[in-house]
Amino acid sequence: METERIYIEDKEHPEEAKLKRAAQILKDGGLVAFPTETVYGLGANALEEEAAKKIYEAKGRPSDNPLIAHIADKEDLKPLVKQISEAGVKLMEAFWPGPLTLIFPKSDLVPYGTTGGLDTVAVRMPNDPIASALIRLSGVPIAAPSANTSGRPSPTTADHVWQDMNGKIEMIIDGGAVGIGVESTIIDVSGEEPMILRPGAITQEMASKVLGQVVCLDPAIVSGPLKEDIKPKAPGMKYRHYAPKASLTLVEGDTKDVIETINRLAKEKLKEGFQVGIICTEESRESYRNGIIKSMGVRAKEDTIAHNLYGVLREFDDLEADFIYSESFSKDHLGQAIMNRLTKAAGYHIVKIQKEETL
Repeated sequence: METERIYIEDKEHPEEAKLKRAAQILKDGGLVAFPTETVYGLGANALEEEAAKKIYEAKGRPSDNPLIAHIADKEDLKPLVKQISEAGVKLMEAFWPGPLTLIFPKSDLVPYGTTGGLDTVAVRMPNDPIASALIRLSGVPIAAPSANTSGRPSPTTADHVWQDMNGKIEMIIDGGAVGIGVESTIIDVSGEEPMILRPGAITQEMASKVLGQVVCLDPAIVSGPLKEDIKPKAPGMKYRHYAPKASLTLVEGDTKDVIETINRLAKEKLKEGFQVGIICTEESRESYRNGIIKSMGVRAKEDTIAHNLYGVLREFDDLEADFIYSESFSKDHLGQAIMNRLTKAAGYHIVKIQKEETL
């Protein structure tokens, strides 16, 4: 299959003629990769089970990993769900369109092939102009996980999509680099208590403020991956995700101790003849002496770190790193999402430096 790549020069006012061709592919049951404000998505008609199957095949994605249905207008939600809770209404009013996915009880219109066999459906309304225009032109909700090979770092540019999907899908819409760089926050509003299933740019603090109550994290976010016999309620909960080809290790502790430990570990692997990468920030870049050093941004500006995260991981793939050592980040606000992605990318391999207590 030849993958066509089209370029959108004016992202704020995308050319309708180009997007009409992409919309027709979706109507005909094909696959189109397109930009959103979070990452690039791999889109198919969310109401066609066979189209959804093509997404799983192209990505090599486990079939019990649910997809997110993307809509362009709030009115498009009603046919997809059985009911909308009060919490769902409040969160939609506050954050749609935007990087927030909500989980509702699904209607009979949505096939189980889209929901990973679940009786719930994940829905979001992106605020990216290209994504919105494409959804409207296609006339159907678009199921769209990240447009990468399953398990790899998510794509934040069309080049990343091309690396993974060229020859597997009909079209890639190139709208330049995305804005946020990590996937949407997912909140389950299908039960009695709202629950965050995946942290993102809509932070726990932001959601809690809107609802007037603390919105808890699903225990799987804190404790680790789900067991094999459990179906994930949302994308990214069960399987290894966001991972580079190299072995990635996170190092947690005081800044000085983290730097010393990473320098020591990197030096040891370099002596053994391995290619070593180090993930740091602008504040600490000059403190590292060994290996390939990549800064993800400025600690005081967490959005810069989120924006660069997947790009840096993919750079280490291109540089054929064998081992990567990364600093850890704050687990508050957007840092919660950053650490969620890094922890899963590392397969929960974390070195925690404990200070010895003195009496």
